[in-house]
Amino acid sequence: MALREQLDKFNKQQEKCQSTLSSISSSRTAPSRSYVPATTTSQKSNVFRGKFSENTKQLQHINNIRNSAVGAQMKIVIDLLFKTRLAYTAEQINEACYVDMHNNKAVFDSLRKNPKVHYDGRRFSYKATHNIKDKKQLLSFVNKSDKVIDVSDLKDAYPNVMEDLKSLKSSGEIFWLLSNTDSKEGTVYRNNMEYPKIDDELKALFRDIIPSDMLEVEKELLKIGLKPATNIAERRAAEQLHGVSNKPKDKKKKKKEITNRTKLTNSHMLELFQS
Repeated sequence: MALREQLDKFNKQQEKCQSTLSSISSSRTAPSRSYVPATTTSQKSNVFRGKFSENTKQLQHINNIRNSAVGAQMKIVIDLLFKTRLAYTAEQINEACYVDMHNNKAVFDSLRKNPKVHYDGRRFSYKATHNIKDKKQLLSFVNKSDKVIDVSDLKDAYPNVMEDLKSLKSSGEIFWLLSNTDSKEGTVYRNNMEYPKIDDELKALFRDIIPSDMLEVEKELLKIGLKPATNIAERRAAEQLHGVSNKPKDKKKKKKEITNRTKLTNSHMLELFQS
């Protein structure tokens, strides 16, 4: 009964508001009074009850948003800015997602100071970690960087940035390591595998300088006071003393014979496998 009384009271208030608005509108637009058929109270009540029932869910949705926590309202606005990548005034945000920042100073101030939101004094827009707009700028940014870049810092640059990263990886223009423990999405870095051309004379000079025998390398290390990790002379003397050949032994493969445990796949050709 209490709910019914509240609904009736609400309907009466709506009727009064509607009649007031109608009278104001008619006084502004109509130069002279004209006869308008009177509408009975019961007819008006039925019309407003129908409108109220149709808009109840939407009104409840708006009320739930505006009465929610500051963090929840901020997330709604940031999600809107992230998806659309457009700049909104406070009025446009209210129309788009029902977050009324004019009447909620806490939400307004929190969004204005949020690191993922750019506020120019009038409009709010999404602020990505890096100012990258398309695939060309993405490749240029990676190539100019001297360090590896976390994909988590790139994925909010623009809507299809992940597809562009996959495309650049497939074409070999960048490296993308997915097995990185520090970042779930992995890291990317530039592909600068450009080898300079080496002159043939320089190659020949290099081959002449580098000794062909490791024994010579050990001698040169000893001359400059460094102890080599190996001792080629001692090893070769031990090999000669014990008659160990320097040549690697050829490993003979054991010939497999067919037994009762051998799994045969071509049992109909058994005679071909018998020696």
